[in-house]
Amino acid sequence: MTSEPRVLRPAEWDPWFSCLERAFGGVESAPESRELWQELTEHERCIGLWEGETCVGTAGAYSFRLTVPGGAAVPTAGVTMVSVAGTHRRRGLLRSMMRRQLDDVRSWGEPLAVLTASEPAIYGRFGYGAATRALNLEIDTARVSLEVPPGTDGVRVRYTDPVAALPACEEVYGRLAAERPGTPVRQPKWERAAVVDTAQDRAGASPLQCVLAERDGEVTGYATFRVRPDWDRAGPKGTVALRDLGALDPASYAALWRFLFGIDLTSALETGSRPVDEPLMHLVSDVRRCGARVQDSLYVRLVEVGAALEARTYRTPVDVVLEVEDAFCPWNAGRWHLVADAKGSATCRRAPGRAPDLELSVRELGAAYLGGVPFASLAAAGRVREVRPGALAEVSSAFSWHVEPWLPHGF
Repeated sequence: MTSEPRVLRPAEWDPWFSCLERAFGGVESAPESRELWQELTEHERCIGLWEGETCVGTAGAYSFRLTVPGGAAVPTAGVTMVSVAGTHRRRGLLRSMMRRQLDDVRSWGEPLAVLTASEPAIYGRFGYGAATRALNLEIDTARVSLEVPPGTDGVRVRYTDPVAALPACEEVYGRLAAERPGTPVRQPKWERAAVVDTAQDRAGASPLQCVLAERDGEVTGYATFRVRPDWDRAGPKGTVALRDLGALDPASYAALWRFLFGIDLTSALETGSRPVDEPLMHLVSDVRRCGARVQDSLYVRLVEVGAALEARTYRTPVDVVLEVEDAFCPWNAGRWHLVADAKGSATCRRAPGRAPDLELSVRELGAAYLGGVPFASLAAAGRVREVRPGALAEVSSAFSWHVEPWLPHGF
């Protein structure tokens, strides 16, 4: 008989992780990756389901801080490593783990839970809404050129060891993270995940490479990538596989992309998990040859509606009563009065006696929370209902943000 979900004991990590690997195809992680994930595992925040001594279900929740509109870093449960053994599907095991996990997250005082979904249809029933999107690119660099801004030639780009460059890269990452909603603030040891470099990760490409952009002796950007060589009868046609890129100013940003476009013996550049408002799309000569494709990325769940809505800043003043449906976490259900002033400070309190201005579920609230999904779009799909005329425009303006939310590679 399957047990109730219980906290993972350190000695149980190996069978617990093996259960996860089997659920995701059975490919064993490289020893270096397995060691890293074991070290990063917060056992007291992980749960498992057991049948005798056999693990049949897994779920974890890293302790993150997530950047929200306005720059605050909000304590957040980074849900991860969720699996159910193929022999135990359709028995309610996933639901029981989600129930236990969200109760735990609430007890930890974390108003948000976030995840990336292996399949997008799974988590909506537990209140997670698709809040960010990722831009994937496959660029024909032999036929696409760049028009770079003034100052680009003054930026020095140099090769360096990826591990040795971590402190400099993390400094740039930290400054950028504070500016873009949806970006996790890296916890100690998480920077190592950015430079994992096993044969599995390479998939026939080179070891991980790194370049730094510098101006006046200061590091102003970085890029990590691999090169996948290829040849045909006409000559070389290798591919640059970008892992991560960040820059503090337009010239450094352009200098890094220009370097990547010009790597010898390559004619293509591919990258995933870029923001949908990627500035590169305004530098290229031909956007059609960039193979742009957008997909869902980070899913957000408001665990405590009031605390979550008070944690972020609003772009315009708002005074609205939201009637929230939340069958899975009933403590969120009901009417909430959200008020934010022109300076961005917000209060969100229970308002059982007031008439609602908008009606929506917690899933839609999670989707709109980071500012990337307009309330008007959700309303047009029938997911949000306007009760008071004008309320939809008011919240759409208030919740929007000047940059798209984004989850960088590596989470």
